[in-house]
Amino acid sequence: SSGINAEWPLRPGRIWEIATKECKVELREHDHVVECVSWAPEVCTSHINEAIQAENPRAGKSEGPFLVSGSRDKTIKVYDVSTGSCIISLIGHDNWVRQAIFHPSGKMIVSCADDKTLRVWDFKNRRCTKTIAAHEHFVTCLDFHKSSPYVITGSVDQLCKVWECR
Repeated sequence: SSGINAEWPLRPGRIWEIATKECKVELREHDHVVECVSWAPEVCTSHINEAIQAENPRAGKSEGPFLVSGSRDKTIKVYDVSTGSCIISLIGHDNWVRQAIFHPSGKMIVSCADDKTLRVWDFKNRRCTKTIAAHEHFVTCLDFHKSSPYVITGSVDQLCKVWECR
């Protein structure tokens, strides 16, 4: 079966069809190196469409797929891969964004950055709803527990911390 592969060593991001080795789309919205990229789970589709229509009530619905990226330009972007368009930009980190992923509920994005923070984003309203001073040094990675309400962060301070989502 053919698949899609995302290649993102520098800008622009490219989405490749593995079977044909064809570049399907280039994603060019970031102004600096892209540090992370993550696919949106299907549960996000309705929430992303709400966010698109909140900004443009005439916009049609999209089935995606969608992805989120974080960059050294300190921004987070959500793309509709089917059109190659950036549909959401989130600004608020004070340093390089190292990771950004969708919350399992599909309603939020959680990110970490070299500003030592963990941030929760309401992407529909394009704003940060919570900032946690997570570590004493750069926060380089995060992940959600698959069945419990926890997120884990890793840092240059050589610590991993588990946070309860509430």
